Amino acid sequence: MPTQTPSLRSLPMPQNVVVLVGRILLSLMFLTAGFPKLIDPSGTAWMISNAGLPASTALAYLAGIFEVVAGLAILVGFQTKIAAYLLAAFCVFTALVFHSGAINNPDFPEAANGLLTVFNGLMMWKNITIAGGFLVLAAFGPGSISVDARRGA
Repeated sequence: MPTQTPSLRSLPMPQNVVVLVGRILLSLMFLTAGFPKLIDPSGTAWMISNAGLPASTALAYLAGIFEVVAGLAILVGFQTKIAAYLLAAFCVFTALVFHSGAINNPDFPEAANGLLTVFNGLMMWKNITIAGGFLVLAAFGPGSISVDARRGA
C-alpha cells in the first residue's frame, strides 16, 4: 500500500516552527537584496547590461519589486506555492545568466579575476541550492504558521 507524504499542516507544532524559521531565512535574502535595488538600481542595472539584457534600469527596478513582494509572500506564507516556484525559477535564471561565467575585468590583476571567478561559481551554486529549498517549500507548503494555513489554501 503506497504511503503518502504528510503535508506540513499535519506536522506537530515544533516542525511547523522550523518551517516558519526556514521561510524567514529564505525571505531575508530577497528582502535585503530587493530594497536596495529600489533605492539605487545602478549596480544591478550595470550587471544586467553587462549580461546583454535590454532595459537594464527598468529590469533592475522590476527585479527589486519582485524580490521584495515574493520575499514578503514567503515570509508570511501567502500564496507560498506560487511565490516559491517563481523564486526557484528566479534563482536558477540569475545563477545561469549572472554567475555561471568567468570574471575577466581588464582593470584587475589575474589573481583577483581568478578569485572573483571562484566566488562567482559559489554564488551560482548558492542560487541553485536555494532554488532547491524553494521547490521543497512549494511541494510541502508553508506550515500551519502562515497566511495560507489560515485561509485554508
